[in-house]
Amino acid sequence: MKTSRLLAVLVGGVFCLAVMSLYRMLELMQGAELQQHRETPVGRMDDGLSHLQQKIDKLERLLSDNNRLVATLRDSLLHRKASWGTGGGGGNVSSDSAHSRAETLPGCRLAEEMKDRTDRVQLLDVYDLLAFDNPDGGAWKQGFEIRYQGNEWDEQPLELFLVPHSHNDPGWLKTFDRYYQDQTKHILDNMLIKLTEDSRRKMIWAEISYFSKWWDDIDEQKREMVKRLVGAGQLELVTGGWVMADEANSHYFALLDQLIEGHQWMQRHLGVKPSSGWAVDPFGHSPSMTYLLKGAGLRDMVIQRVHYAVKKHFAQQQTLEFLWRQSWDSSPRSDITCHMMPFYSYDVPHTCGPHPAVCCQFDFHRLPGGRVFCPWRIPPRPITEQNVQERALLLLDQYRQKSRLFRSPVLLVPLGDDFRFVESSEWDAQFTNYQKLFDYFDQHPELHIKARFGTLSDYFKALHRHVDAAGRSLPTLSGDFFTYADRDDHYWSGYFTSRPFYKRLDRVLEAALRASEILFSLMLAEMRRFRGDGRLVADFPAREHFRRLTAGRRSLALFQHHDAVTGTARDPVVVDYGTRLFHSILNLRQVLQSSAHWLLLLDKSEFHHNQSKPLLQMDDVIAAQDALPQKTSLELSDEPRSLIVFNPTEQLRTSVVSVVIDSPDARVVDAETGRPMAAQISAVWAEPSRASTEAFQLDFVAELPPLSLVVYHVTKASVGSAYRAQYTFHRRGNPPTVQTEHFQVSRPQGPEAGAPLSLSNKHVQIWSSPETGLLQKLRLQSGLVRQIQVQFLWYGTRTRRNQDKSGAYLFLPEDEGAQLYSSSEPPLVRVSRGPVFSEITSCFRHFTHRVRLYHLDGHAGKSLEISNTVDIRSEVNRELTMRLISSVASGNRFYTDLNGFQIQQRRTLSKLPLQANFYPMSSASFLQDSVSRMSLLSAQSQAVASLRPGELEVVLDRRLQQDDNRGLGQGVTDNKLTASLFHLLLEDRKGGAQEVGGASVEHLSLLAHLTSLSLCHPPITMVAPSDSRLPKLRPFLPLRSSLPCDVHLLNLRTLEDAKEADVPSQEVALLLHRKGFDCSSAPEPPLQCTWSMHEEVNLDDLFSPLQFRAVRRSGLTLLREDDEPESAQQQQPPRIARLRPMEISAFRVEIN
Repeated sequence: MKTSRLLAVLVGGVFCLAVMSLYRMLELMQGAELQQHRETPVGRMDDGLSHLQQKIDKLERLLSDNNRLVATLRDSLLHRKASWGTGGGGGNVSSDSAHSRAETLPGCRLAEEMKDRTDRVQLLDVYDLLAFDNPDGGAWKQGFEIRYQGNEWDEQPLELFLVPHSHNDPGWLKTFDRYYQDQTKHILDNMLIKLTEDSRRKMIWAEISYFSKWWDDIDEQKREMVKRLVGAGQLELVTGGWVMADEANSHYFALLDQLIEGHQWMQRHLGVKPSSGWAVDPFGHSPSMTYLLKGAGLRDMVIQRVHYAVKKHFAQQQTLEFLWRQSWDSSPRSDITCHMMPFYSYDVPHTCGPHPAVCCQFDFHRLPGGRVFCPWRIPPRPITEQNVQERALLLLDQYRQKSRLFRSPVLLVPLGDDFRFVESSEWDAQFTNYQKLFDYFDQHPELHIKARFGTLSDYFKALHRHVDAAGRSLPTLSGDFFTYADRDDHYWSGYFTSRPFYKRLDRVLEAALRASEILFSLMLAEMRRFRGDGRLVADFPAREHFRRLTAGRRSLALFQHHDAVTGTARDPVVVDYGTRLFHSILNLRQVLQSSAHWLLLLDKSEFHHNQSKPLLQMDDVIAAQDALPQKTSLELSDEPRSLIVFNPTEQLRTSVVSVVIDSPDARVVDAETGRPMAAQISAVWAEPSRASTEAFQLDFVAELPPLSLVVYHVTKASVGSAYRAQYTFHRRGNPPTVQTEHFQVSRPQGPEAGAPLSLSNKHVQIWSSPETGLLQKLRLQSGLVRQIQVQFLWYGTRTRRNQDKSGAYLFLPEDEGAQLYSSSEPPLVRVSRGPVFSEITSCFRHFTHRVRLYHLDGHAGKSLEISNTVDIRSEVNRELTMRLISSVASGNRFYTDLNGFQIQQRRTLSKLPLQANFYPMSSASFLQDSVSRMSLLSAQSQAVASLRPGELEVVLDRRLQQDDNRGLGQGVTDNKLTASLFHLLLEDRKGGAQEVGGASVEHLSLLAHLTSLSLCHPPITMVAPSDSRLPKLRPFLPLRSSLPCDVHLLNLRTLEDAKEADVPSQEVALLLHRKGFDCSSAPEPPLQCTWSMHEEVNLDDLFSPLQFRAVRRSGLTLLREDDEPESAQQQQPPRIARLRPMEISAFRVEIN
């Protein structure tokens, strides 16, 4: 009794303290806001006030630091209150249980067992169930014999929709432009003529990249015809994405961005929005894509490339149509109706029914005399009065067999293939012959079939009508459809890594685009506020920059195509994609440089745009589309050289900024306060043991407020005044000759030479092999120790004659699996130690591997940075992997991210071949047991596996001499010098970390989310000229404090003006993603950002001192018809928005 009273008093006391803290915080914030309003300059600033302005800004930042401190205190008190309230509620709660609950972070997501909460099907459980034995199914080789009585349709006739389509890859065997000129243009030209000839004809089209290019080529009269066809329902644009995106390697930022680009184009030019998704060629399917489609307003979707054993199982269960739900969602909010095509392919032989030799006879493009024929050697025949009955009944038999795989009498039959309907004659052959068959069905009601041309919307409307009338609902399913196999043991896990150079470049462009979007939007808002009349400064090239942003969006969007980011296009096409990515990065840098220039100027009247000689330059140069970036060497003198660092993240961060300078002695200060920054000088290694005498690496610790531009001054310093890194070299049996003038070098002798190499900071200690430099063990400050051994391995491919071999798509390794990497020469191992970072670099023949520890207080010091530079151009049919072997007791389970959006549990199954146990990893993978978690965070996508407990391996590059018979017609031999970057994070797991059975839903920890954010969005460094006449620059600090730890600013994307093309509007798309994070690891010491268990957030507080003139919630692609109604709009602050964990929220805002 006394205990409960004491607890009540304690809780009451803490509650009062929390309320007082909240009250004080609000008071401070109100005061700060008033201060902000008073300080806002009106019109142009007077030079005499600039000094006072700086003082006030400094005071404002001190206030914001105070606010952050109070907010942290508040949340920690609320957290304690919640914990005590939970733990002390009943007399029978054990102390262990109370302790574990007290450790739980507010707002986190507990690992959940999904199996018992709902009757939904979990794909993980389906994989456990299936034998994967692949017996011969007869005519439907991968299926089974389908039987029917013939009277099944007597009461409800078969309702058939034949959906004409052409699958147009925006680049594969030819470039995007070549395909457009040779095929796509003619398809769309003929579509206009042939659909207009007969109102019963229909067609669907998916790729807006092609459709928009064609639209630009046609005249106004033809555009009106297109609008009429769309309005009449004869032409339907499906999915509405810029491309039919890959769903394995693409990051969710880019997946959503290409949807926005396509949907915005459709709205602007056609006034329509898509309602159905069509993904018939991506090599496996992700629920992240379905989440984005549902959020963009789509209700239904079609998928095709699913493992043949899964298709067969679903067909047997009649569950090929289902509601696809997010694993983490217990409500039906995220459900989307999905139709899985049952057979091998989306071509005509595999879509009318189970017998391809029969279906091929109804692909009238293959009539004798043409270029395309039926491989089963029974050609199609034109439909005549003499043969129509026999032909119609043969086709009807296929339709009926296919229909038995579904629960409703509504049947979808696609009619098309790659680049179909190019010639006018094909349109006539297909539409005329099918119309004769349909007419015959209509004339014979005893056949009980109503057949017609249709679109996806036609089909799904009929399906929903039947399902609703029957009073049934479709089954619910969760999970993903990786890894795909189309036949035998041919698993498509090779493309998870193919062309890794471009997979990395994809993410470099993505980061550059997001940074440019945000800075450009902030700059426009600031410029309008500065002018006071809502207009832009005349000399600023806003329109040109908006065009560059649009081109950047479209280059990134095009590269999400399922033959681009996948690495499965021909060599010249890859060069074309690479050139587009490269030019877009260069163009976006111009947007960043100009925007930063204007924002940093103290006197805005000094702004002059000079494209040939911008005020700010990037600190590195990318020489070509296939080259890695190289740092530019900065010339230092006694005059301060200005460095501008942009933090593109929404969090205050401590980052190490690295530049190359021409002097071994330098000093860095914060330009505003004059405070010196911790720095170290390291060698630039021209060769593994030869240091450059002209260039030196300067690394300094920068404190970067969220979304800020901060100015630093670098000057030449007196000799020996800067801390220089110290080096130790190791090489077994052959000590290297080291050439360096400016750095202290030692070579260990005697017992010291054989001792493990060790590095440590205040969070982590690591031990590595003195012979290879590769990691062996890791210990946390908490005392947790884990063996974590790094190995490199080679995979070969199958060698026996007539055996299929690995190629761009397929991974078909030798039976013996991987071989440990060995080299005739022992590696050179270089250890560097300094106050900012210490690192171990291992120089092998085919790769350079580096492990770095940062000596930082914040979360940046808790992970290990791992980078590899790989060159396997000398190899034949080999794949290089990096494997981590740990003592984490993970069993056969591991976790990978899907598109950087969510985490999917994986199970390594011995009944599957080795290549089937590799999965895509866009940005994260982890292993865990009840007391620890090891996370590998990645800056690029690649294949990952956990072939044995405690192991995690990633494929770094693949070089394959032959085609793998999937249509590409070549191997993968265009390898480059390729960089890959990772962070390795070991964490304690605390309260509530017991193992969860079944298909559990897990999340990254808060620390892993923030580490991944820093890894994917590094600070951007720009350099001002070494000129004493440089205009006065002042830092730009748009936010008073960080966003909550679990709220990610996905984008701040300026929208196009509704009336004038290529002109930025005052409206901005604000996209926020509230991350789900794991409860079992609370970072110590607590993070600087705050978080909350509440779903409602105050947007005005979140972005203070930025002010929104208008805020309107919308769909994920910002279509006007998806905007919330005017009546629901919150016109005045505070504007409260609901941000649910895991969900992305989109708002149409005007920044005041």
